[in-house]
Amino acid sequence: MPPLLPTEKDAADLRQHQASPPVAEPVEPSSWKRRALGLVAVGLVACYGIAHLSPCHTRLDPVEQVLQLQPLTDGHNDFAEFIRSYYNNHIYQSNFSDKIELPGQVDSPRLEKGRVRGQFWSVYVACNESSPSPNYEYIHDTLQQIDLIHRLATLYPEHLALVPNTTAFHHTFKASPTRIASFLGIEGLHQIGSSASALRLYHSLGVRYATLTGFCHNEYADSASPAHPLHNGLSSAGRHMVLEMNRLGMAVDLAHVSVKTMHDTLDTTKAPVIFSHSSAYALCNHPRNVPDDILRRLAENGGVVMITFFPEYTRCDSDSDNSDEPEPKSDGATLSDVADHIQYVGEMIGYKHVGLGSDFDGMGSAVRGLEDVSKYPDLIRELLRRGVGVRDVAGVIGGNVLRVMADVEDVAVEMVKEGVKPLED
Repeated sequence: MPPLLPTEKDAADLRQHQASPPVAEPVEPSSWKRRALGLVAVGLVACYGIAHLSPCHTRLDPVEQVLQLQPLTDGHNDFAEFIRSYYNNHIYQSNFSDKIELPGQVDSPRLEKGRVRGQFWSVYVACNESSPSPNYEYIHDTLQQIDLIHRLATLYPEHLALVPNTTAFHHTFKASPTRIASFLGIEGLHQIGSSASALRLYHSLGVRYATLTGFCHNEYADSASPAHPLHNGLSSAGRHMVLEMNRLGMAVDLAHVSVKTMHDTLDTTKAPVIFSHSSAYALCNHPRNVPDDILRRLAENGGVVMITFFPEYTRCDSDSDNSDEPEPKSDGATLSDVADHIQYVGEMIGYKHVGLGSDFDGMGSAVRGLEDVSKYPDLIRELLRRGVGVRDVAGVIGGNVLRVMADVEDVAVEMVKEGVKPLED
């Protein structure tokens, strides 16, 4: 079994460390080659389009152009938690199959219709609001869902490929255009049981981002949800954990955290950060969304905010500034509202800092027009209709978050070369 973490001696091989099974074979990259993959894809599109079209003779539909440029990659999907809840984690019985439509918002036929080619599968475990202290059941529940995604990838290798890094991610998109290149993400540091060792174990199993909090405060950071802060932002332990995530090559996710935690993290991190499923506070003043001052700092950091489709974070009552709690208008939220959030952030700080983080299978209802994973092409078409450029839209649907993840990987390699040691419990 390979070591969980690279040493200074083999820092250059960090990108070759990969989770099992099944893993797309990465191509040994230099940094500039990896960053050029997107440009290579652009060149291929110019003559090759989709498989059933004759090269260089058929003009592609603009939506198809976008889908050929970058793998459509969603930053947050709760399929694993849905299976755990609805099917008791059982995937080998007759009522679960890659050929049938499942009761939720995600399944193989609809993923294919939606042209999804990349996914961060969220590993969600509910936290205890009454206590930030460690609960080791969280580790059990986390590993159970990680194992579920691994078993799904083994059962359906024609659909899913767990990949170790962005090089393999792009390679899968180019070599196996019907497979979904997959990373994992945990939704709160309560899931590590107060242990950096658990975080490193998760990384070895394919986890490539960690949200600092869920809906509760924990020992590392304050969440956006409780009324009163616990640490007034990041705790001292939280600052150390952010740097450990930087060293590992695990993206820091600021969805769910308080504004003070956002500021503290941006002051601490050596790598770009993500918001895996949040939207613009200026358009919907829900505490789960990102205020303008943080958006500006995010641009300076080089990170990305992945706009969520969660109805309550998409459309809020216009008078909610006058009350303590915003009033969600989930019954009225539409695809157009989601496009508004994308356009707002893109025009404020640049489209290169925008992505998609739907939260499918993690919400009881959906916005009209984006009811399930089959609907992404409709959102692409709406953005193009509004005049957002093809390359900007291609960045939004996947190119931007993959650029950020490549930067996160680069920071990890440099920190290992500099001799930064693992955080000890």
